[in-house]
Amino acid sequence: METTKSTKRDLEIRQALLMWSRNNPRFLPWKRDRDPYRIWVSEIILQQTRVDQGLPYYMRFISKYPSIQHLAASSENDLMKIWEGLGYYRRARNMLTAARKVVDNFNGIFPNEYEQILALNGIGPYTAAAISSFAFNKPYVVVDGNVVRLITRLQGIIDPVEENHTREIIQKHAEDLLDVEEPGTFNQAIMDFGSQQCKPANPDCNPCPLSRQCVALRKNLVGIIPVKKAKKPKRHRYFYYLVPVKGDFTYVKRRDEDDIWPQLHEFYLVETAGEVEWEAILKKSIYRLFRVQPNPENTNSCSLIK
Repeated sequence: METTKSTKRDLEIRQALLMWSRNNPRFLPWKRDRDPYRIWVSEIILQQTRVDQGLPYYMRFISKYPSIQHLAASSENDLMKIWEGLGYYRRARNMLTAARKVVDNFNGIFPNEYEQILALNGIGPYTAAAISSFAFNKPYVVVDGNVVRLITRLQGIIDPVEENHTREIIQKHAEDLLDVEEPGTFNQAIMDFGSQQCKPANPDCNPCPLSRQCVALRKNLVGIIPVKKAKKPKRHRYFYYLVPVKGDFTYVKRRDEDDIWPQLHEFYLVETAGEVEWEAILKKSIYRLFRVQPNPENTNSCSLIK
């Protein structure tokens, strides 16, 4: 990552963030050392998950898989049991594949080069930057949702943050702020500041150490920044589950890759466009599920096809 010369304003913001972080330390288990494996695990778990929700999962995960070798040797079923409830199950499968690659290709030693980290399954630019800076103190800026919110408010950016050109502008401003001597310390400071001080709703701007540099505060735009695109209309889906049991066996199937909850096991599903009475669901499903056909003498009964 190329770095540019910081302006006086950038230096003031950087110093204020580092000072705030020293006065407001946040104790998290993966911050105790610079173990890239534990940092990686924490970053993957915390995707789409708040810290307070993800912390118990992290502790159980590390207890069962204390090293990348332990994870690589796991079965997918055992890993899914640990991951159950976190959602986005592809994350766990990617971790298992990545762990096995590290064991096979790097002798079980987590790679320390950004491009090598980025090439691992399930790792994008954000996670690669986080591991590079937190574990190896390399000058890569970490831009999560908290950093996006802080930068857009500081700069008064009113373009939708989903736009590519807006993301490029945010990335550039974050890079200008980065402390290249202690990138890990700075990245944690700016992320924590965005999470705890520059909150999404009703941030307390009066005692904020960056109030003097904040364009959004000066222009009374804090309440509307960051700006997001209008959401698409919600699609309503109606799922009806049947639980067929035969002896000691229960019917389940694996979901498709190209839909929600990919590869997750589920009971027999009937999806409809709207609400339907259970009687209609059962009539529609019974023949298909148990491979039966109507008895022409009695439309309410069925006979099995062997």
